[in-house]
Amino acid sequence: MLSDSRLDALFVQFGGIRGLEARYMSSTDAIPVIDMWAPIVPTAEIMADFAGFPEPMLGYLRVFFKREPTLDIVRDFAHGLIRDDEAIIAELDNANVVRALITGFDETSTAGGRFISNEAVAAVAERQPGRFLPFAGADIMRGEEALDEVEYWVKERGFVGLSLRPFMIDRPADDRHYYPFYAKCVELGIPVSVHASANWTTVRPSELGHPRHFDRVACDFPELKLILSHAGYPWVLEACLLAWKHPNLYLELAAHRPKYFTAVGAGWEPLLRYGQSTIQDKVLYGTGAFLLGRRPADLLLEMRALPIRPDILQKWLWRNAAALMGIDVSLSLGNSGGTHV
Repeated sequence: MLSDSRLDALFVQFGGIRGLEARYMSSTDAIPVIDMWAPIVPTAEIMADFAGFPEPMLGYLRVFFKREPTLDIVRDFAHGLIRDDEAIIAELDNANVVRALITGFDETSTAGGRFISNEAVAAVAERQPGRFLPFAGADIMRGEEALDEVEYWVKERGFVGLSLRPFMIDRPADDRHYYPFYAKCVELGIPVSVHASANWTTVRPSELGHPRHFDRVACDFPELKLILSHAGYPWVLEACLLAWKHPNLYLELAAHRPKYFTAVGAGWEPLLRYGQSTIQDKVLYGTGAFLLGRRPADLLLEMRALPIRPDILQKWLWRNAAALMGIDVSLSLGNSGGTHV
């Protein structure tokens, strides 16, 4: 098992990320990846929305970007990140990411503004067909109007899921305001990805993302494809048991550095145990690369260094997501092989 300190030592010994890549990327380097939570790519349209970063979320910048946040800093930061489609796709190709989930975020009623518009997500998804999994944001407090919009984005614009964040809605996932949207997802045959983790705002309690709130939801909507985004961390054991209990409940791993999954005391032991046994078909890989400030290829390198059986790693990286999303991905290894989608 590679401990956190051992992995860091290997980074140095083999000349950083590129040297370690040469040592460890053998049969796994051709494995396709379905990133089930990018969730942002820096197109001009998306970064224009990002400049309107919701003030309640500024704590995230302090934690992840190591700076005291202000809205002016966010605007300058967003402008400097803009990349064209060619550069964005090249970075995905470099990591062998064949699909990436990108999403809108709309909590206008409870957070004072919309973060990323569905229109901005649709723009890049339509320019690059087959590369992104567009999920819709929805302001659930707007009720029927928001339900109609979800249906529009799915039926008319090709969106394939719904994304909700309880800590920005300021209501846990089992609050009855969510229920019509869960029912709509079942009706449309799409999954819903819901933030299930601690949050880094200073105005909303982390308890809003506790996995306990999803047990009742899965009981009330057994046909709902329910993705617990960020795997319920730090309540990982509870999340693993829910995935074991409910046939349509999945754990997505994004926005956590994979190299810490083996760190003593980090709390990921239940995932490494149950994720390779009872819930091996319920784990979905996601990078959260934008939030972590890391290239997808570098995060994938950390994943490949984990003490996970190759067949299980394939399930986490793409097979489980392909089954959930109905994606036809065939893998061909060898000199003349590659990834065919």
